[in-house]
Amino acid sequence: MKGELLPAGRLATCQPLTSTRDLGTLPVANRPLAEVQRDCLARAGVELTGQLAEGVFVRGDAWLLEETLAACVARSGLWALRDAEGEVLAWSGPRAGAQDGAAVVLAGAGSFVIRYPWDLLQINEYLLGRIAASAIEGEFSAAAHVEGRLVVGPRSRILPGVYIEGPVIIGADCKVGPNCYLRGSTSIGDRCHVGQAVEIKNSIVMNGAAIGHLSYCGDSIVGEETNFGAGTITANFRHDGKNHRSAVDGVLTDTGRRKLGAVIGDHVHTGIHTAIYPGRKIWPGLMTRPGAVVQRDLMEE
Repeated sequence: MKGELLPAGRLATCQPLTSTRDLGTLPVANRPLAEVQRDCLARAGVELTGQLAEGVFVRGDAWLLEETLAACVARSGLWALRDAEGEVLAWSGPRAGAQDGAAVVLAGAGSFVIRYPWDLLQINEYLLGRIAASAIEGEFSAAAHVEGRLVVGPRSRILPGVYIEGPVIIGADCKVGPNCYLRGSTSIGDRCHVGQAVEIKNSIVMNGAAIGHLSYCGDSIVGEETNFGAGTITANFRHDGKNHRSAVDGVLTDTGRRKLGAVIGDHVHTGIHTAIYPGRKIWPGLMTRPGAVVQRDLMEE
């Protein structure tokens, strides 16, 4: 069956990540989201093409489990895949949208509309959990240790004293260590530097980012070419254990996550000893002073 992945665009609710790029270009498990979505469509039996009048259509801001989509594609007649809130994620029929008479298929919890930046963390966790085996192309020191599955790209160096609990993906041309602690589910892009005594947990670190020595990055998303000054800390847990809330269009929104760090755009520079409250966001190109405490979102003026 022929089908198409529709453009996601730059969702305002996914800023600051979409302040500089379309949602589909953001990385999950070190691949652009749209590329992963297209692979899912192909495996579900959808022949991808463009500008169809009729066929299978998937929203670019929808995350679908492969088995859910495959079950829909195998159906006879028109269908519309809806989430728990009634929003259509994918449909068969005319490009304009699902037909009123189409059979309604309810998506499970694993398929959803991508509304907020932290939804990418859920997708990243899922994809890393599906890594079948380790694959280390770079240099891995005999004095480093790994438990679980690890993927390391070419020309990357894992220095002595690094301890990794997979699943973890590290891209090409990276330098990690010495004496770092990486734990799943973490993806680190190409040309990244993770310095002495850094801990990264359940995070997405994009291409060219540098997490400076003595820093902690937990349950966070770090944009391209961003630099953490030494001792930068992203807090990720409330003292009362409740879900984190984060401001979206000026309204505090329940993220549904008990662990959530920072969402940081591209080309951000933090001063040494910067402390970032849970769920706070920093817009692209901004910086903090040494010793700064980020209590509210840092936005462009």
